[in-house]
Amino acid sequence: KPPENQLRITACIAEVKPLRYTPAGLPALDMLLEHSSGVVQDQQTRQVQAKVKAIAIGALAETLARQAIGSLWNFSGFVSSPRGQSLVFHIQAFSQD
Repeated sequence: KPPENQLRITACIAEVKPLRYTPAGLPALDMLLEHSSGVVQDQQTRQVQAKVKAIAIGALAETLARQAIGSLWNFSGFVSSPRGQSLVFHIQAFSQD
């Protein structure tokens, strides 16, 4: 079985750059997501805060570009490290509860 690369996170949209287009002509949206939660680790509650660089491609990018800054969503997708740089979350789906 090949290794899995999946990320699911609840986060708010903190920053959205202008919609751009890839060399193939697909819409692309670069974003910054902010996550905050409490998790239990070794029987201790730990507050977690993280900023996540994210990108959406295609129709998903166009839909996300219309969402409000600060709105909270459930995101799913995968991570990559382009050219050995820091991780980027590639959003494949999002929803609200």
